[in-house]
Amino acid sequence: MIVTSNLSKKYNGNIVLNIESLTIPKGQSFGLVGNNGAGKTTYFSLLLDLIKPTTGSIESNNVLVHESEAWKPFTSAFIDESFLIGYLTAEEYFYFIGELRNQNRADVDALLSQFEDFFHGEILKQKKYLRDLSKGNQKKVGIVAALIGNPEVIILDEPFANLDPTTQIRLKSIIKNLAEKQGVTVLVSSHDLMHVTDVCERIVVLEKGEVVKDLETNTATLKELEAHFSGTEMV
Repeated sequence: MIVTSNLSKKYNGNIVLNIESLTIPKGQSFGLVGNNGAGKTTYFSLLLDLIKPTTGSIESNNVLVHESEAWKPFTSAFIDESFLIGYLTAEEYFYFIGELRNQNRADVDALLSQFEDFFHGEILKQKKYLRDLSKGNQKKVGIVAALIGNPEVIILDEPFANLDPTTQIRLKSIIKNLAEKQGVTVLVSSHDLMHVTDVCERIVVLEKGEVVKDLETNTATLKELEAHFSGTEMV
């Protein structure tokens, strides 16, 4: 589904990302972890054509991302609050995204009705602009908006940050359902090793822009990741 080949990104001569080869199959729940500056957001930005690669390419469903916009109809994402429109209410924003993704209001309402527990009565019918919502509630809006239009690929950067524990648990269930039951390819980056291990069947560790681990998730994965980041793993 997503094929990365000889991909690099340089800023002022410094290499911030260098991935020779990385393939993410359709329907996989894929986790990307690493310390600050490891290249996680850079990779997602390249995958969404927000920045151009210095060398190489990412191919999504046989579409070269940096050369064509044909990937957009089947791809959605929430990276940060810049994806939102602050002067809209949540409802106005959801309907706006629905129009972009060829969904009418009834379609959008049907989707939103599935996330009442996730919203916890704090999003809809509040008559608040998105800019006035808490960081956590802004994130809820962005995540659910990314589900509108039945995308085949969903990219979420640090989705668990700023969410309370109850919402984090609900979000994990949402992500698992997307990948396991709906066959959606879900890419998640996170600093929270426990959450990403819970929801992703495969985890890649980035370090200084390079892939240093590529793990199929099992009962030992969390301990292996903790050992890696604490510097205590056996060589």
